[in-house]
Amino acid sequence: MRYLDPKADLTFKKVFGEHPDLVKSLLNALLPLSEEEEIADIEYLPTEIVPENPLRKNSIVDVRCKDKSGRQFIVGMQMIWSPEFKQRILFNASKAYVRQLDAGEQYELLQPVYSLNLVNEVFEKELEGYYHYYRLVHVEHSEKVIDGLHLVFVELPKFQPHSYTEKKMQALWLRYLTEINGHTREVPEDLMANPEIHKAVTAIEESAFTPAQLLGYEKFWDIISVEKTLYNSAERRGMREGLKKGIEEGKKEEKKAIAANLKKMGMDTSLITNITGLSEEEVENL
Repeated sequence: MRYLDPKADLTFKKVFGEHPDLVKSLLNALLPLSEEEEIADIEYLPTEIVPENPLRKNSIVDVRCKDKSGRQFIVGMQMIWSPEFKQRILFNASKAYVRQLDAGEQYELLQPVYSLNLVNEVFEKELEGYYHYYRLVHVEHSEKVIDGLHLVFVELPKFQPHSYTEKKMQALWLRYLTEINGHTREVPEDLMANPEIHKAVTAIEESAFTPAQLLGYEKFWDIISVEKTLYNSAERRGMREGLKKGIEEGKKEEKKAIAANLKKMGMDTSLITNITGLSEEEVENL
């Protein structure tokens, strides 16, 4: 038996975008919900097409849904990380929150928006944990919270199943996302023993997809590889440009220091400009 990687566009949408029970299980397992707050039922919402950075236009998959109380949930699979993603996530969650009300309706009708973001790269290198939860809290009194937006980021590469202390279903879903890929031939028995994970695994069997879909699946990974290369190249280019700019600025600061010393010694301004290359105005302003 051959399985496809559940993190790909095709498989992620098939598992979590076509099976409400599975996305509900994933959300209950990974969101910071108390037992009383757990999702009982769910329905899908249309996925908006949001303009993306052209370097990573294919590296994000979103599934949107809501429960009967009106709470909205955005589930995203991000294959390539970059710093602006946090702003993108905040923007999309805020937009979903604001769009709940029509003109003239009461703010009391607003329901929370939860954004769950599964990231296939490490982006918080200085932090040990893989689970990052953001919300609006009082700076000095963290128990004081403005409810509305809940942003969760999960760094998949950091998850280590042999040392987890989290909820059982949280560990099972994270193992499903991290242990199964295009090279998997046999899924661990303890994963298959869980009915929800078993269903999710069955959904990504290669035999469940048409030749055209499999071709699209392979193309997806080619695109991700290209996008990662483009992003890394752009990042390296930015670092080089930043270093060059830093050196140039450093040289200018050094020239200013020399000019300031010469000026203290009483040297003529025109002579200082000839020595340092600074303008007369720059020298006069020292």
